[in-house]
Amino acid sequence: MKLQSPQFQALFTPGLRSVAELFEKKNYELRIAGGAVRDLLSGMTPQDIDFATTATPAEMKELFTSAGVRLINNKGEKHGTITARVHEQNFEITTLRIDVVTDGRHAEVEFTTDWEKDAERRDLTVNSMFLGLDGMLYDFFNGYEDLKNKKIRFVGKASERIQEDYLRILRYFRFYGRIAEKPGDHEASTLQAVKVNAKGLAGISGERIWVELKKILLGNHVNHLVRLMYELDIARYVGLPLDGSLEEFDRVTKHIQNLCPKPMTVLTSLFKVKDDVTNLDLRLKISKEEKNLGLFLVKHRQELTKAAGPEPLRPYQDFIMDSREANTNSKICELLKYQGEEHLLREMQQWTVPTFPVSGHDLRKMGVSSGKEIGAALQQLREEWKKSGYHMDKEELLSCLKKL
Repeated sequence: MKLQSPQFQALFTPGLRSVAELFEKKNYELRIAGGAVRDLLSGMTPQDIDFATTATPAEMKELFTSAGVRLINNKGEKHGTITARVHEQNFEITTLRIDVVTDGRHAEVEFTTDWEKDAERRDLTVNSMFLGLDGMLYDFFNGYEDLKNKKIRFVGKASERIQEDYLRILRYFRFYGRIAEKPGDHEASTLQAVKVNAKGLAGISGERIWVELKKILLGNHVNHLVRLMYELDIARYVGLPLDGSLEEFDRVTKHIQNLCPKPMTVLTSLFKVKDDVTNLDLRLKISKEEKNLGLFLVKHRQELTKAAGPEPLRPYQDFIMDSREANTNSKICELLKYQGEEHLLREMQQWTVPTFPVSGHDLRKMGVSSGKEIGAALQQLREEWKKSGYHMDKEELLSCLKKL
């Protein structure tokens, strides 16, 4: 089949035209690879475009250098990737490869000119397709069929693909949450291969696992996929508590998905105690901000709730006003998402933190001179201001001070 969609046509920037011309002159084949093909076939505009070629890294370097093209970041070179900067655009182009040796984390590669051999070493059928610059689709493992049927399958034997890189277990989950139409539509042999190989995730770095896990938490079917992680014995190897609160997780995920939560907000519903957050951090090396958010939610999710009566948002506003920390506002918004308080969340997002209108300078003008008295008076006025719902202005507060 040939693709000629508007999204595909839009890729042909001056930069891509120049690159295509250089490769054509030397008779090297150049095609769009992997995720970008999947996105284009789904009618989406790809965020990142990877290219594959029959040219070796040395041939590409020669090609670009003699054309006066700047090469950037040579870190990927030993894996066969060259990045060229053309017309203010980066082009990441990788030589076709075969995995010679794999240890479940890294692979030693050998270059090839066989497109099918390169497709064979990719993880999922929907990620194993190539697209020629003329729009011709090269699909060796029925990836397009799977994409249309919203099926997620490994290329070839699931267990072989997983043993090449155990992180592929989580990639399977992530793409399932992105592409599959309904939960539970897995091949039994795939789930069996995942279960048998789950232990391999113990050897994968926490940072790599966290990148995938965050995407799973924000995708579809998240409660189904996390339950599956427990059933298939994955949870223990990726830092999740052995006795995670799956009922609470179900409850929270039902109403949180449309509120754009942070991944940590979704994940915290599995945690019972703050040690669960600490253990996750030990395994996955999450950021300080993510850890603090998890600890905050575990601590306040039950006692910091809306008030009965006309001002339901008051407890949250008071908490922010009393807090000495910089990003309390954003944590409170995540707490409201966790609690499913969509209406209050919208109100909170429109609320600006009011500034206390009285300063020590105002009190000195009124004749209060000792620092201790000024501190005590400011504290009293703050309490009055708080009682008024932060509505009293400077004049009202100062006249209140005279009465006090």
